[in-house]
Amino acid sequence: MLPLRDINKSKKIPFANYLIIFINIFIFFIQLNSYNFEEFIFKYGFIPSKFNFLNLESYKYIIYSMFIHGSLFHIISNLWFLHIFGDNVEDKLGHFKYIIFYILSGIFSIFSQFIFNYQSEIPMIGASGAISGVAGAYFVLFKNSKIETLLPIFGFFQIIIIPAWFFLGYWFFIQLFSSFGSLVTFDINHGGIAWFAHIGGFIFGFKSIKLFLKNK
Repeated sequence: MLPLRDINKSKKIPFANYLIIFINIFIFFIQLNSYNFEEFIFKYGFIPSKFNFLNLESYKYIIYSMFIHGSLFHIISNLWFLHIFGDNVEDKLGHFKYIIFYILSGIFSIFSQFIFNYQSEIPMIGASGAISGVAGAYFVLFKNSKIETLLPIFGFFQIIIIPAWFFLGYWFFIQLFSSFGSLVTFDINHGGIAWFAHIGGFIFGFKSIKLFLKNK
């Protein structure tokens, strides 16, 4: 299922969401123009096996990794998801608090993956963990909103409108199912999708969004 748009217009211009999207695109442009694309990822990505809780230098790579992507498809899919769901969450939180929420979602998601893959030598990169937090918040705040979705039916693509709770619930189930499958096939010498980061980010957003709203 590919989300095309949510039928829930935000009341304010989502400046913070646009800024986050712009920063991701800008850094990806830097990656493309770097001497070595893969070397850039290993230099700035979060590598679990190298993380040291007692070394403050280690923590900067958590933030760096949230703005690095591995391919054009990787960044487009992530930012499209953020574009659809982020503006409404920002509308509720306000610009500054939304940025804080986004960053904390990303941090929580990275440690969620770290727990299971702490020996991995492969860099963790991408905005998907933080965006999963936004999705979790959207599920709480706008679960009855409608999502215009592109869906393959009998070999043909159809555009259907489904409730946000169903779309995001289905998405979360896929992450959950895939995460346990990854425990069986995981190899510290090969990369893959950080499924537990998606789950951790979503849970953080789902559980914390009302706390953020209380302190607004």
